[in-house]
Amino acid sequence: MSIETRIHRNQADTPLPDISPRPDTINGRRNADRPSRRLLMGPLRPHGYARCKAVLDFLAALALFLLAMPLIALAALVVKLTSRGPAFYSQTRLGKDGRLFTIYKIRTMIHKCESLTGPRWSMPGDPRITAIGHFLRLSHLDELPQLINVLYGDMSLIGPRPERPEFLPELERAVPYYRARLAVRPGVTGLAQVQLPADTDLDSVRRKLTYDLYYIQNYGPWLDFRILLCTALYAVGVPFRFSRTLFRIPEGEKVTRSLHLPALEAPNRGRRSA
Repeated sequence: MSIETRIHRNQADTPLPDISPRPDTINGRRNADRPSRRLLMGPLRPHGYARCKAVLDFLAALALFLLAMPLIALAALVVKLTSRGPAFYSQTRLGKDGRLFTIYKIRTMIHKCESLTGPRWSMPGDPRITAIGHFLRLSHLDELPQLINVLYGDMSLIGPRPERPEFLPELERAVPYYRARLAVRPGVTGLAQVQLPADTDLDSVRRKLTYDLYYIQNYGPWLDFRILLCTALYAVGVPFRFSRTLFRIPEGEKVTRSLHLPALEAPNRGRRSA
């Protein structure tokens, strides 16, 4: 089922305001008749960390990329030997302020998997995922080439997950404030990524958006450091639920209440984060 079909099916059950994007906002140009992210979320907290974050991202990504090169090469070789098609794939994603960039990953699905279905989310039990692809996704080794995107300046180590531009118009129409998550560079990992599974429906998008907006308003060196530690521990087999508790990562009702956005609170009422 395509994302468009799923979104329209959910809209029939849960009417939401239409905040569809204007055509000239996709590349970061802002319209005067659209509410700014400050009106949607309140003012972003100014701090010196925001100015040095890009430098820290570059230095950390460079060190991590040099360490990860043998793993990337080994994973790419296994993918190439076990399935048809290239070991790596690229895809257009949305960066800060809606600017388009090309993301790089190790391929985990069959070659040209969207040639018949078009763009759509991966679902649990997705038959397009290869045998080795399941392992790469569980271990997140397929994400390592995104360190190149951090070096290019398109991404940060920590931030919201970069979305595909094909999905943005429908998600904006269905989920209030969705474009506000483009206020910062997307991340290889992030507050939402370390606590919630990949998007499969509109409810999961709403839940992740609350975490993304909370991060945008509250990010700093201490929060970023704790998210990195959670991600590193998960890479060696420590479940997020343990590291999240250990490092006191904000979750659930605390995140939702801090935003004061009723349109986002309603769908999550009575639900707990995964």
